[in-house]
This record gives sequence, C-alpha cells and structure tokens, in this order.
Amino acid sequence: METEEVKRITWVEGYASDEKIFSMLEPYVSEWFKRRFGTFTIPQRMAIPEIKKGYNVLISSPTGTGKTLAVFLGLLDELYRLARNGELKDQIYAVYISPLRALDNDMKRNLLIPITEIVQIASEMGINIPEIRVAIRTGDTTQNERQKMLKHPPHILITTPESLAIILVAPKFRERLKSVRWVIVDEIHELCSNKRGVHLSLSLERLEHLIGKKIIRIGMSATISPLEDVALYLVGYDDDGLPRECRIVDARFSKPFEIRVIMPVKDIIYESTEKLNNSIYKELGKLISENRTTLVFTNTRSATERVVYKLKKMKFDGNGVIDADSIEAHHSSLSRGIRLDVEEKLKKGQLKAVVCSTSLELGIDIGSIDMVALLSSPKSVSRLLQRVGRSGHDTQRVSKGRLIAVDRDDLVESTVLAKAAEERLIDSVKIPKNSLDVLAQHLVGMAIESKWRIDEAYKLIKRSYNYHELPYEDFMSTLNYLAGRYEELEEMRVYAKIWVDEEEGLFGRKGGGKTRMIYYLNSGTIPDEAHIEVHTTDGKFIGVLEEEFLEILEPGDIFVLGGKTYEFLKSKGSRAIVRPAEGQRPTVPSWYSEMLPLSFDSALLIGAFRRKMAELIKTYDKSDVIKWLEKEYHLSKYAAETIYEYIWEQLTFTKGLVPSDKLILIEIFDEKPVRNIIFHTLFGRRCNQALSKAYGYQLSHEYNVNVRLTVTDNGFMLTFPSYVDPNLDWLIKSVTSDNIEQLLNKALARTEMLARVFRHCAVRSFMILKRYMGTEKSVNKLQLSAQNLLSLVSEMDNFPVLKEAYREILEDKMDIKAAKQVLEWINNGNISIAFFSATDIPSPFAHSIVTQGYSDVVLMEDRRRILQSLHRKLMEKLAGYS
Repeated sequence: METEEVKRITWVEGYASDEKIFSMLEPYVSEWFKRRFGTFTIPQRMAIPEIKKGYNVLISSPTGTGKTLAVFLGLLDELYRLARNGELKDQIYAVYISPLRALDNDMKRNLLIPITEIVQIASEMGINIPEIRVAIRTGDTTQNERQKMLKHPPHILITTPESLAIILVAPKFRERLKSVRWVIVDEIHELCSNKRGVHLSLSLERLEHLIGKKIIRIGMSATISPLEDVALYLVGYDDDGLPRECRIVDARFSKPFEIRVIMPVKDIIYESTEKLNNSIYKELGKLISENRTTLVFTNTRSATERVVYKLKKMKFDGNGVIDADSIEAHHSSLSRGIRLDVEEKLKKGQLKAVVCSTSLELGIDIGSIDMVALLSSPKSVSRLLQRVGRSGHDTQRVSKGRLIAVDRDDLVESTVLAKAAEERLIDSVKIPKNSLDVLAQHLVGMAIESKWRIDEAYKLIKRSYNYHELPYEDFMSTLNYLAGRYEELEEMRVYAKIWVDEEEGLFGRKGGGKTRMIYYLNSGTIPDEAHIEVHTTDGKFIGVLEEEFLEILEPGDIFVLGGKTYEFLKSKGSRAIVRPAEGQRPTVPSWYSEMLPLSFDSALLIGAFRRKMAELIKTYDKSDVIKWLEKEYHLSKYAAETIYEYIWEQLTFTKGLVPSDKLILIEIFDEKPVRNIIFHTLFGRRCNQALSKAYGYQLSHEYNVNVRLTVTDNGFMLTFPSYVDPNLDWLIKSVTSDNIEQLLNKALARTEMLARVFRHCAVRSFMILKRYMGTEKSVNKLQLSAQNLLSLVSEMDNFPVLKEAYREILEDKMDIKAAKQVLEWINNGNISIAFFSATDIPSPFAHSIVTQGYSDVVLMEDRRRILQSLHRKLMEKLAGYS
C-alpha cells in the first residue's frame, strides 16, 4: 500500500476506559448498559469512541465479542441525542446490510431489546424519549409493510445487498434514502470476496451520490486479512484517486482460542474403514457428552446428513444414551423453516449437538456453544478461526475447537492450520476486481435513475474499490453493449436497455417502464442452478448431476453415478450424454463441486512445514523430532509418529526429494497403457487447476494426444497414453507467467465450464432475461439461449460479457494470480524443480493424488483399500533399500 493510503487507512491504538465511554453517552443509555453488561469488551472500548467521532470504521473481532453492540450503541445514542434536542425526524438515518435474511431478522430482534429497555430507563429518570423505529426491507417484505415504511420510515432500515439495489431505483423509496447518515455492513468478510460484495460496493457509491454528501461507513467482520484491503473495500476512493479515511479496530485476537488436532486411531493407514468410522464417532460422542452444546462442522452437505444419521443411532459414553431429538442437521439444502427451528432450539439450549457444513459459519445468533468439532481440515486458517469462534460466546470464555483428522494428508494439514491459527497467520482474502457483468447491471440501474454524463458515471464507478482500476475501454464497451451497438445480437433477441450519445457525452434509459421492470425482475448476482439429467447415447435416463459438477467435465472424463462408471461425451442444454464405462477408473470425484479448496496461503504454510520436517529428520534422532512435534503442535504421540513416518517415507523413497514451498517434484508413474506425470505443487486446488490446465493444454497440443487431469490441493496429475514420451524440460519452460493466461483462454474455449459461467454472466448483465412480461425461463432454456449466444459472441473482439466469463473462471474459480506467482518463483529460482524417474510405485505424497484417479472418493472403502495396497508396496520397496 502506498504511503498516502497508509495515512488515510489508520489503526486504532489502545482503548478507552469504561468511564470515558459512559461519559460520551446519554445518561439513560449508560444506565441501560451498566445494568445489562456492566463493563465494555475490548472491541467496544476501541470502536465506540471512533464511531461517536463520526469516522468510517472497520471492526474485526470474533463472534461473541460485542461488535454489533459496539456499532449500534453509538448510533442509538446519537439518535436519542437528536430526539432530546427535538431534532429527530421521520426519516431513515441508518441502513444495516447483511448477507442473510436470517441475520436481518436476528438484528431486528436484538435491536428491539435495547430500544425498549432504554425507553423504560429514561422514563424512570423522568426523561421522555420517542421509540426508535426499526424495519426490515427484503424480498419477503409485503406490499402493505412497504407502504407503511413510505408513510412512516424507520430510523434504522435493515436490508440485504440485493434489496438495496432495488430500492435505489424505486422512485418513492429512493427519496427516503436521501437522509441516510450511516451504512453498516455486517459479515463483510462474507460479502467482499464474491460478486454480491462487488454489487454492494457500487450500490454504496450510488447511495452516496444520491445523498450528495459522504455517508459514514461501518463494517463488521469476523477474522480476516489483510484488514487494509477490506477497509478499502468498505470505504472506496475519493475523486483524487486516494482512499477515503477509515479507522481499523483490530480485535481479531481479543478472545482466547484453544485448538487441538485429534487422530482417532493409532494406525490411520491400515485400520479398517469400519474401525476408523467408529473411532471418529466415538471421539464425537465423547465431545458431545462432555459439553453442554457442541457444533460439528463437516465440509459437505452430504457428509452432514451422514454424520447426523449416525449420531442419532449411537450410544454415548458418560451420560448413556442422548435423546436423538437433541441432535440436528443444519445446511443450505434444508428448508428455511427447518433451519429456523434448529436455530431457535440452539438459542434456547434445547440441543446437545448440531451438525452443519458452512451454513452456521456466519454470525446468526445461536446462543452459547461450548465446543466446536471439525471433521477434517477446514482448508484455511480464516475459516478455522471463524468456525471455532462460534464457541465460548463471550469474551471471558475460551473458544475451543477440535480437528478430527481422517488420513495422513488431512493430519498434516490440520496440524499446520491449528498452529497457524494459534500464531494468527491468517489467509489473505481475494476481492474480485472489474466484474463487467455487475457493472452492466448497475449502469442500467443508473440509467433508470436519470440521464448521466458518461465521464461522471465513470468517475463514480471508479470510487468503488472493486472498480478503482477499471480501464476506460472496458467501461465503454459495456456501455456500448447495453446500448445495442452489437447489431448481430438483435437477431438473438438481445435488445438495447439504454441509449448512449457519445457526442453529447450522455447516456440514459431506453424503453421506458420496460427497462425498469427488467431491472426489478432480473437484478442480483446469485446464479440459478439446475440439475443436469444424465442420459446414455440410446436415450436411457441414468440420474442427475449438479450443474457445478458438469462444469468440470470434459469429453472422455469418467465419473461415478449410482455406483457405476460412465464416460462423459457432451452436453446439450440441461442434458449430459454419456456411455457406460464399466471397469474404467473415474478421473473426477463426484464430491468435487462441494469440496472446499485449500487456500494458497495455507498451502504455503503446509509446504514450509514439510520442508522443516525433512530438515529435522535429516539432522536429529527420531525420538527428538517426535517429542518436538508433540510439544510444539500439541499432538498425541501416535499423531506425531504418523507425521514423522509420512515425511520419512517420502524422504527415503525419493532419496531426499520432499516437495514443499521451495521445491516442485515432478514424478513419472507408469501404469501401462498410460503414463502419469505427477506434479507435486502444494499450492491449493484453485492454483493447481490453473497450472494443470495450462500444462495439460501444452502437452495435448504439442503431442496431439488426449490428456486427462486429476487435480488436488497438493498437486495434479497428467495422464496420457504411455507411447507418448514428452520432453519434460520443454513442458516446464513452455508455461510462463507471461503466457499462462493466453493458454488458459485457449484451453477453456468450448468447455462446459465456460458455457455455464457465460450463462451466469449473461443473466447478470441482462443479456438473457430470467423473467420478462409475466413469464419465467427455466434454467434449461437459459442454458440453450446462452449456448447460442456464446457461439455468436466468440467471434467478437473483447465482447464484455464473454471477457467477464473468462475473468471469473481465471480469477474467482481458479487462482491465476497465485499461478503466475508460482511461475515467477520458478523463473527467478525461489522454487526449484526436481524430477523423479519412472517407477512402478508412486511416492508416498503421490498416493492421494493417484488414488483420486483410481476411485470416486465417495467410495471410502475402495479409497482406503487402494491407499493400503500402495503403502504395502512402498514399504516392501523401502525394506529393499536397507
């Protein structure tokens, strides 16, 4: 960050005393707080004075540390001060925005408590103050409630990013927004990393433009990094190109954490699947029995259902049998009513355990949790801290978490992440930049508001952090697309939404009320998903796939459905065409679309751990290294021994070649009739997707051969016929940081992934309308429209919607930035490359990569059996070395 930016983004140092904060507040507000809480938390001591001074503020602290009250106590106090002076008007003063409607409902309930009680205390003190009005405006709000808000606007409006964008163009309600002074963005860590956050960022700039003066922006976040970037996202930039001022309250570590890793069996390799599963549930049962309420996180929705089913049937140690009704599931595929019921029972302390995937990571009020258990690594330090932070719901209690490892890679990963969490080494958030589909949506919204000068609109858009570096030519190409300058599109029934007069330098709405209706019915960024029907070439129906899973399939891929293997041939609309592939091994696992990817930063930490372990094993006695692991990482002796053996096996088998953050090992593993080139690139799956696709494309193009890709967090594998003998030196040098983007664009052309992502971008940019003139298109029809449009725009230069589809894949789904960084490190010698000659057994670190190619991981028994077989062969080989 530049020096001037550092001056404007500043950190709150130290914190105020209780007495100091009480002196800032109205006496009845102080009295209410004293009766309710007595003393302020650290985030509150740091934030309240800054909010009272009128600064933009970003507060980052764990769940249960009082950051919500830190924000609203100062705001309520200011509203009561206005009321005492006879200055409180019937107008909206504050807009609270959260990513979830459930959070909105929570917030209203939580605000009404202090509002009601403060009025009572003021009355006891002989002071009459009006009640502060709070209302929710979302897609669920009835027409009657909306009319009430127009007549008697709430002082505090609670909404979502999507609803804010709608009310900005609603003529009557828009006028009510002109009085807004404060905007509060909750769970900003959840929003800033995706297109919902991009959408919100432009809405905030449009809101500030509507008001005509600066709004005070307050962001609330769980543990996230770097806070400077999140602060910039929150506040944006002035027209001088410099960021607006923001005060950062860094209270991320104001709460103690205790995170431990559990290996459920002594021998994680050879123990039977049944014994491993029983031991995992025994550990879970122990944690549930020992604690009042336990939150269990899995990494997939399907795993959540399996775990709940098993827990409801088992007997627990300590307290005998636990009522099955006191254990529930919570995930996004369940109905809203079921989820709300589970949340309510949690708050009332009626549940012993709740099993969820990602749905309870956000700050929904679920009361007091004593323990968080995680089945497998959460794939990032930030997510680990966020999940564990759900326990110990006040600043005095320790947040306790237990990571249960299921295999050796998972054990190493969990061990490193637990240590990194202890040392506060947080992953960097990835904030999307220059999303042209979201830009198109907002340009239509702006045109609905009024006529705009082109240069003024561009200036406004560049105030957003997400668009601060937007090239003018991309801005103009998006305007021109919306104005119907691509005449060929009219034949595909894509019509102009705006008019542009470049001579006058103006643009505005075209089509009267129709454009407004298109905006109301089609705005937002969350794509509609479809289930894909799978049919054989002779028309037989097999089952359904998730659309996101179809994105990764390429012709020739083998996958499992209903316990049988099929070869993917092509897709047509919402139908996948396959042929039976009995006896062939799958090349993609069916759980792929649900699995969380390991973050790049966390992957580097694991690589550094591998390197350190290899050095220790070379230098010290085994017993000393194991004792060090036990002490430094709080591991059991069996877990420490398992990690030691794993690294030792790799070190011995490859004669010292342990892939790490400084070494990429390229291993050749022959299995006639195919050859596998295994790249040990421990950089996380999103980075490895980009690297594998580029190397796979080069290999396929140069040798005219089909190349199958197997991608994991720890590396990737290129598989092709064994008669091909590629020049590996050439292959490595053929992909560089300068050409990888071009190679990936070529590799992505005509893929299922591009087709699906293009559809999402086309819908967001109003190129394809989901709803129009009283009809709603099915996802299948949307996809057919998208495929026809994609064929047409692929022939156009720099068409903005297609350009955005490529950008989204490379930057948001893959991690092109990390891939370029790795390639630069290779080029400048920061990362070395070593080759390991062809053998009939893969190296220990390759086992999980190879196994993913052998068997769908859903079939856990098969996977463990193959891993055990590989390990036995490996140990026989190592015995021959001695």
